[in-house]
Amino acid sequence: METPFYLCVPAAKHIVVSGDIHGDFNTLVYKLCIQYKMRDTLLIVAGDCGFGFEKPEYYKSIVRKNSKRMSLSNNWIVFVRGNHDNPAYFDGNTFAYKRFIAVPDYTVIQACNKTILGVGGGISIDRVPRKEKWKLYWHRYREFLRIPDNSSLARNFYWADEPPVYDETLLETIGKKYSIDTVVSHTAPSFCELTSKGMVEYFAKSDPTLLKDVQAERETMDTIFHKLVLDGHPLSNWYYGHFHQSWNAEISGIRFKMLDIMEFATIAAE
Repeated sequence: METPFYLCVPAAKHIVVSGDIHGDFNTLVYKLCIQYKMRDTLLIVAGDCGFGFEKPEYYKSIVRKNSKRMSLSNNWIVFVRGNHDNPAYFDGNTFAYKRFIAVPDYTVIQACNKTILGVGGGISIDRVPRKEKWKLYWHRYREFLRIPDNSSLARNFYWADEPPVYDETLLETIGKKYSIDTVVSHTAPSFCELTSKGMVEYFAKSDPTLLKDVQAERETMDTIFHKLVLDGHPLSNWYYGHFHQSWNAEISGIRFKMLDIMEFATIAAE
């Protein structure tokens, strides 16, 4: 039987969710540890972390640079997969350190008497120009990339397996052992903002299946939402990024919060 990835942070006294960071790891750590002087805090990034645009050594250097600062503040950062992330990093092993970890979809995180489900994935509305830009980049700089083009960690600007995935079997397995009260995802159910499609329609002019794929992305999140509710999980909070705006509302007794780029929000206590 497939089992979910599980993470427990018993020493955490606070939980914060961040919106997209787009590779700005150093600023994230600075904001957490220095600007806001947070301590004993678990920070969960709601996707578009920025894994895959650089060589693997780059991400190791981020850890080396920031580990001491994170340890002194006794903080941890968990990264949920976005569409602007290479999914190969999100297996709970490829990028896993004492203070930093990129986790698989459907990871269960327990801390501060909360049981959180992390759900990654989304659609890049600018995927066509991203793929075109990569072709130009690859031909111009391929001799400097150093990693074989077929490596799972090869640099790129776009990954085809970016959408969220509905895994009913895994959700049922989770439901037998855990009661989910909080979801941190990259995108969101269709009844949440952002619902306007102006930018999507712009990019759809050169991407014939984009509108259909974006609709499917949101419907996948609808299915996950309804499954959690149907299975009786005590959902009270849902945080997400992806849309680069800030918004919140209570829907069906659940507090939904959309986070802007690098926006922090504390997971509400009951």
